[in-house]
Amino acid sequence: MATIFDAWQFGSATWAVASATHARPEAIDALQRQRLAVLLEVVRDRSSFYRDRFKGLPAGPEALLELQPVHRRELMDRFDEWVCDPDLKLEGLRDFTADHRNIGEPYLGRYLVWESSGTSGSPGIFVQDAHCMALYDALEGLRRSAVRLAQSLFDPLGLGERIAFVGVTDGHFASYVTVERLRRLQPWMASSVRSFSILQPQEALLAQLQDFSPTVLASYPSAAAMLGQEVAGQRLCLPALREIWTGGETLSAVALHRLEQQLGAVVRNSYGSSEFLAMGWECRAGRMHLNSDWVLLEPVDEHQRPLPPGESSASVWLTHLGNTVQPLIRYDLGDHVRFVPEACPCGCALPVIELQGRGDDTLRVAGVNGRPVPLLPLALSTVLEERVGLFDFQICQKDDQTLILRLPMTGEEGRRALAQARTVLTEYARSQGAQPIRVLGELGIRVPRGRSGKSCRILS
Repeated sequence: MATIFDAWQFGSATWAVASATHARPEAIDALQRQRLAVLLEVVRDRSSFYRDRFKGLPAGPEALLELQPVHRRELMDRFDEWVCDPDLKLEGLRDFTADHRNIGEPYLGRYLVWESSGTSGSPGIFVQDAHCMALYDALEGLRRSAVRLAQSLFDPLGLGERIAFVGVTDGHFASYVTVERLRRLQPWMASSVRSFSILQPQEALLAQLQDFSPTVLASYPSAAAMLGQEVAGQRLCLPALREIWTGGETLSAVALHRLEQQLGAVVRNSYGSSEFLAMGWECRAGRMHLNSDWVLLEPVDEHQRPLPPGESSASVWLTHLGNTVQPLIRYDLGDHVRFVPEACPCGCALPVIELQGRGDDTLRVAGVNGRPVPLLPLALSTVLEERVGLFDFQICQKDDQTLILRLPMTGEEGRRALAQARTVLTEYARSQGAQPIRVLGELGIRVPRGRSGKSCRILS
């Protein structure tokens, strides 16, 4: 089946990424300014939303410094004015993503589409054209550290690999959509690249993974940590596993080391989001480099003031230099990031960053077999978002059999949402092998958020 890929665009992106990977800082700065100038010219011409935002501001890249940040909810509310292709309509995209059979399918024959989670209180829909996907392919292919160079030389098509993606597989989420796209682009790998749902009963997931025996595991840090504990407890055996690719959540150095010990494999972490799939990559020195030739991140404090390198941000503003169809300019991403002022020992001049955001907790409840059962934050968020339509909530764990669900809604609306949420949460916990849990409700509680708009939605 068809998907989004253009060989000429991929070749062009590959050359651009390769030539900048070891460029000097001043050359990277020049690329930023050149690409920013092109982006601003496009949006002033084709996006009525941004045309309004830039009204009265100077021409050229200097206008960026005077532009007020934008937020996801604002952009989604004005989606049809925001995008630069008049054929893209929010209603049509919502109909498209409502059908799971469309996962990985091209929209209008030329766009790849995925949804975001609601961690900012507002879900989003993001579209990528062939140029944008070629850019992501080149960044992932050229800058992700090669763990086994010798093996890749003898097996360039990856025929000896078995790649397992463990995540949410019942929605148009970026990771799953890109896995399905890979299977279509490289049909000879279709049988050796498989996705496994973290929403299924844990015993079934473990059995499926053991039967598949992956050489590469791609997942979120919280899911990988759960699998590591199962291996350490001798309830899961993955003897062929050699690499673990993680992203989407914060991974501390301590957690990374524990994963490598438990799973006996090398961990390669990356930094991405629904807004920009491949923002950062981990070099051979274990540092996270920002792909600053294609993305601008501006760290700010809680009062939206710019921060120098070395200080931790309350949020970051993202400008995507490669997407001229659905432009993101000074978009409040909400992540907590610190730019490291020291040069990286690997020699690459791309900035080094430390990620300190996305801090939802894994909950551990009593299991029917006497062992604690982990409830992953991604899974809990997904069942509430997908099955109840809740995006603004907070779950706090009271004890090993009791959760507290806080919702800002009140009255009949709140009671109805609480009843539905209680049902799906108890059913999900039971499917994971937990003893019956209680879900207590607190209505009319506004979920605490920082200036970034994000909150910690799941607290142990």
